[in-house]
Amino acid sequence: MTSPDSLEIARTRYQRGKIALENGLYREAVENLEKARDLLAPNSRLSGEIQIWLVTAYEAAGRTDDGIALCEQLKRHPYLETSKEAKRLQYILKAPRLQRPQEWMTQIPDFSAIAENRDKVSIAPKTNKSSKQKAASEPELVDLSQVNTKDNNFVWVALFAITLTLGSLL
Repeated sequence: MTSPDSLEIARTRYQRGKIALENGLYREAVENLEKARDLLAPNSRLSGEIQIWLVTAYEAAGRTDDGIALCEQLKRHPYLETSKEAKRLQYILKAPRLQRPQEWMTQIPDFSAIAENRDKVSIAPKTNKSSKQKAASEPELVDLSQVNTKDNNFVWVALFAITLTLGSLL
């Protein structure tokens, strides 16, 4: 049985790991999730949930083999939801990789190096809007001499149609 203190620490590490994963800090996510997993009983519901997130973090960190191995263990987890999710994730991780052109791909950088070197890197200030954006935001001037201001009797036709419709209803 885990102590209340280790349970609280595990939950804190779990939350940190999820946030790190969502922010692209994959190594930090793996580290926090592994520490959270180690603080809990392996067959608990929370431990299974943490390990499912750990599989995703392994994949994001480029450690697919570790993720597949962990899924293999989790398929025998006592909680049905955890074992189902492990089977689904393992199927995805073992799926063949499709060859895609490089221009279709978007590289998501690992931001953990930035957090470590924050003091060494200077960030350039953002520049103002480009001249194209300024030009697009200004309204285009219209030559009023070319605007058709002739009365085309649309209002009178519309009023007549409305009166005719109301008259037929009464």
